[in-house]
Amino acid sequence: MQYYIDGEFVCSSKSAIPFNDAGFLYGDGLFETMRFENKKIFLHDNHLDRLFSGLKVIRLDIEDSKDAILKILNRVIHINNLESGIIRLMITRGNTDIHSSKYNIPSKYISIKPFYSIPKAPVEVVYLDEKKYPIIRFTPAIKSMNYIGNMLAKRDCDKMGGYEPVFYNNKKIITECAIRNIFFIKNTSLYTPSLDLGILSGVMRDTILKIAKSFNLTIKETHIQLSNIQEMDEAFISSTGIGLLECYWNGWKSDYHYTKRIKKELFNRIKNS
Repeated sequence: MQYYIDGEFVCSSKSAIPFNDAGFLYGDGLFETMRFENKKIFLHDNHLDRLFSGLKVIRLDIEDSKDAILKILNRVIHINNLESGIIRLMITRGNTDIHSSKYNIPSKYISIKPFYSIPKAPVEVVYLDEKKYPIIRFTPAIKSMNYIGNMLAKRDCDKMGGYEPVFYNNKKIITECAIRNIFFIKNTSLYTPSLDLGILSGVMRDTILKIAKSFNLTIKETHIQLSNIQEMDEAFISSTGIGLLECYWNGWKSDYHYTKRIKKELFNRIKNS
């Protein structure tokens, strides 16, 4: 693969980030992970809107417009000649060396890869107390490069035989997964944690809410108590990479009646975008 590093295309095996880059040293930057089908990025406007909103939150100014960023992303896709896959954009605060001519000039990095293998059967989630992990939460939430708490939780989940950890806060309210959003269905209502909890408003999350509404499901962005999950009829997780995956946890099962319909429509929209 050919990666983009501050204006240059570099073979992935030879690509490197400067040691003094603020993203490497401090996690000072943001990222967006996007999927593309038929060489077209799915909902690129939503991703770039979220990126630029996040840049304002961390007070990082870049000269590039959204259109300029999109042109670079599309160029990376076409240079690599991939029909479908995952493309990741990272913007950092740049070189931290005050003696450098590039001091504090934001840096842009773009990597690309084909899709990874996605499970076809429902996956197991594990519920974890988020206070045990160093998780950064802002309101509004940002796509920070500092994911240390999320990754530690993912490692613990893997050790427990799960696919994805789901966090709950000190009030036993479910917030989000380590790298994904979670949804529940009970009767004809779809429940998902509300944004006031400091969770990230996922691009797939927003699309799923629109699809569920089109199926006449009542949307409830709310506080979901951990003690209430056994009462739910269905559950699934979502992200840019996986799209939508049915999920379960120890002692609970479902037939995923509505989930399967939402999943089918989501992938139809992705394919035909």
